[in-house]
Amino acid sequence: MKKPWWQVALWVLATAAWTFVVVVGVQFALWAILVKILPNNILTMPVTNMLFSATGYVLAILILVLLTPRIVQLIKKQNKPEKFSRDKLGLGGLLTWTDIGLAPIGYIASIALAAGLTMLFSLMPWFNASEAQELGYSHYMMGIERGVAFIALVVIAPIAEEIVFRGWLYGKLRVNIPKWVAILITSLVFGAIHMQWNVGITVFAMSVVNCILREITGTIYAGTLVHMINNGVAFYLVYVAMMA
Repeated sequence: MKKPWWQVALWVLATAAWTFVVVVGVQFALWAILVKILPNNILTMPVTNMLFSATGYVLAILILVLLTPRIVQLIKKQNKPEKFSRDKLGLGGLLTWTDIGLAPIGYIASIALAAGLTMLFSLMPWFNASEAQELGYSHYMMGIERGVAFIALVVIAPIAEEIVFRGWLYGKLRVNIPKWVAILITSLVFGAIHMQWNVGITVFAMSVVNCILREITGTIYAGTLVHMINNGVAFYLVYVAMMA
């Protein structure tokens, strides 16, 4: 029996809101704990930031993938929770040459879409396209510190965020609502967690492209590579080119 539209809408809203709350809430909770137990000079170290980010992502994924089905089971009074599946997260199979080939194409498409959206929003007087994003790392890192930041921003963050958003969230939405609506909602939530208009627009565009890549390939691998390229280029511009 098909559910009424308002029930579907409530479910979509709840799923999107829950994803936002888990991802942002875990980060804030961890930071509040670290501030209490660690001195400030340790908190600002790249290694600490990397471990903080990695821990936050792992906890968020565990809550969404493993704990959420248990919560739904209790609310709906089901006999068994929803069964975990790598395919539902877009993690079926392995990385393919198709994924690798689509990644640069996806990156170019995301940059083009982001540029168009930025031009559109630049017409708004409140929009600041040049606002810098605070990534939690010093701009004057060298050697090992720069390597640690690279791992955190270019490897860990793309993998974890693709699992959460194009894997878990989009994977949930796409089977219950039209795919274009699922793409829009997933990308809006992904943009919102960055809490900055100009960055939000850029990652919104990347999310749209990465959702489409999941539809094309059936996995999140190509989108993860796009995400890595995007963060890698940004990392070079902020932490390497500006220091040269």
